Amino acid sequence: MDIVRNADGTLVVPVQQKRRHQSDDSVETSSVAAEGEATKTDAAPTTRLLHPGEGGYDEALAEWDLQQNPDRPPVVSTATGRQEAMTLVHTVATSPDHAVAPAVEALDDPEASGEALRHVLVGGVHSVEDFAAEVTEAEGGDPLSAHQTTKIIGEVLTELD
Repeated sequence: MDIVRNADGTLVVPVQQKRRHQSDDSVETSSVAAEGEATKTDAAPTTRLLHPGEGGYDEALAEWDLQQNPDRPPVVSTATGRQEAMTLVHTVATSPDHAVAPAVEALDDPEASGEALRHVLVGGVHSVEDFAAEVTEAEGGDPLSAHQTTKIIGEVLTELD
């Protein structure tokens, strides 16, 4: 099952079921159930909804992005791509309507910026936190949370694809 990204930035991710080993007790109860008694089954959900900033979200977003183009080579971040990506994230964060499309259209090298943002996601939570701090340091303004940064990165990558 593929990861699905919703319009609000949430991700629907598949959940792997835990393997259960049958014990001696369950053999006895299964024979009783075979005689006509109902048995209880604990059906665990097969998907989980992740919100930006939630544990595992960054990794799932990176996986979702890879699903969009599975033939894409490994991400490589360049200095100019990273700088442009920081400016882009800051622009979207400080925009009154958080408009992503005009900010992406203003990029000199959208591909390099996208690669830089993908590189941030691949690094996980600490990479996003460090990137958010770099954006604040380079661009000024209020500090960005990792949650806000991740959400913006997801919106930008969606716009770029």
